[in-house]
Amino acid sequence: MTSADAPPSLVVLRTLLVLGVVLVMLATTGWTTIRHRPASGPSMEAALAAWARERTGDVPPPDPATAPPRTVAAWFASLGPDRSEGLAERHPFVVGNLDGAPPALRYRANRIGLARALAAERPRLDDPRLSADGRHEARRRVDRFVSLLAPGRRILAFDPTGTGRTAEVLGDLERARRVSVVVPGVDTNLLTFQKTHGRYTAPAGMARALYEAERRTAPRARVAVIAWADYTAPARVGVDAVTGRLAASGADRLVRMTEGLPGTARVALFCHSYGSVLCGLAAPRLPGRVTDLTVAGSPGMRVETAAELDTRARIWAMRDDADWIADVPHLEVGGVGHGADPVEPEFGARLVSAAGAAGHSGYFEPGTGSLDNFAAIGTGAFGRVVCARADSACHGGISGGTGV
Repeated sequence: MTSADAPPSLVVLRTLLVLGVVLVMLATTGWTTIRHRPASGPSMEAALAAWARERTGDVPPPDPATAPPRTVAAWFASLGPDRSEGLAERHPFVVGNLDGAPPALRYRANRIGLARALAAERPRLDDPRLSADGRHEARRRVDRFVSLLAPGRRILAFDPTGTGRTAEVLGDLERARRVSVVVPGVDTNLLTFQKTHGRYTAPAGMARALYEAERRTAPRARVAVIAWADYTAPARVGVDAVTGRLAASGADRLVRMTEGLPGTARVALFCHSYGSVLCGLAAPRLPGRVTDLTVAGSPGMRVETAAELDTRARIWAMRDDADWIADVPHLEVGGVGHGADPVEPEFGARLVSAAGAAGHSGYFEPGTGSLDNFAAIGTGAFGRVVCARADSACHGGISGGTGV
């Protein structure tokens, strides 16, 4: 029964319940929405304007907002390496974020963009006009840019404006036969992309743990993992976190990213917390190469059943027994809330074990059953997946299962 079918008294009760949850959030966390810092350094708006003026002969470049990734890929293929490199030098903030552009070119463009952002941010460290908090944030941003510029890092996306977005590749994306994408949740931004303490609660650490687990699970497999923090996530648990607005715009970005991946690798998505809301909204539009969609600690996917996701991808779900997300009302009324609980049997997902995850943020911790299951799904070693129940129901209908 959906909310539209429920008796009026039940609808009212549900609405009051959701509003009560929101009010509790407001009382404990404040009215938390995205607050953009004053712009400093490179401007994406200016970068896009300069890109629009670029010409190859008399031909304008692809519009980043509208050109399909396959069109972008074909355009770069027609240019050749020298002209492509020139574009990366002149327009790093566009080329570095352009789905369909060759990954190696994006990595190079983003190194250029990071260097320019770093040069613009460093003077803020000693700017007397800034408050102590402002200088502290400048220090954090400088440290983040320096870290992302470390030799060997493959930065697939980088936008320093606002709270910032980024994505990083582990492994050889162009040769991989299986690609895993980590889609994180609330409080994801440029500064929280990686952490020293709580390493495996941040996107970079999550992806590193998954990559290493996949290498152990299938040592001969050609795998790559993407830490995908290339969307504007809710800041803390507040109003943005209980609505789908930011997830909807993030879903558009996720669809374009998966469409723009090189080669023919199979793709698996690993969506944590609010990231599962985003993945649910993206599901009907994901390309066919996305074969598996796994959610962990999900508040809901904006649907009542897995069938309503309208995707051919297998849907997997897990939740640790100590995860506080279980206490969040799994319903949606008037745009507030995210729908049914994906780990309820009637939802229809393949339920897998999250043994050892220890709460809402521990799913990617090395040594956990949750990470082992992620690695088995990501490499296609489905015979190694441990179901949440003893009857092995999560294996149903899967042929093969040895991985590649």
